[in-house]
Amino acid sequence: MGRRTGTCHDHRMGALDAVAGRVAGGATVTFRPSGSSMVPLIRSRQQVIVAPVDPSKSEVGDIVLARVAGTVYLHLVSSVDPAGKRVQISNNRGLVNGWTSHDRVFGICVAVDGVARSKAAGKTLAADSDDISYT
Repeated sequence: MGRRTGTCHDHRMGALDAVAGRVAGGATVTFRPSGSSMVPLIRSRQQVIVAPVDPSKSEVGDIVLARVAGTVYLHLVSSVDPAGKRVQISNNRGLVNGWTSHDRVFGICVAVDGVARSKAAGKTLAADSDDISYT
């Protein structure tokens, strides 16, 4: 099996788990994920801002921070199942990570390198005012 690469799957032990914990706790977090699975939407080491999200508002094309089968990803919502309260998560290269429930969707990417993601508007929850930086 080959090595996984991807903006969503940071290979530093627990880096995205720590971010997910902070976001799940209500914080808006600024960090620089590594990998190439989300190019050109997010390039390796670009600064992203992820805010707590109302997962019931998730739409195809949103970039979310979610846990799928035990791994935290910063990937795209590729399908939604409102009745089942779940979303399908995929990278930007066609790889489907799988389905996950709304309670495992922690945040939404609201900006990449200072450029706001307009699709995130109206989907965030009230977040702490303290940005946490993981570089």
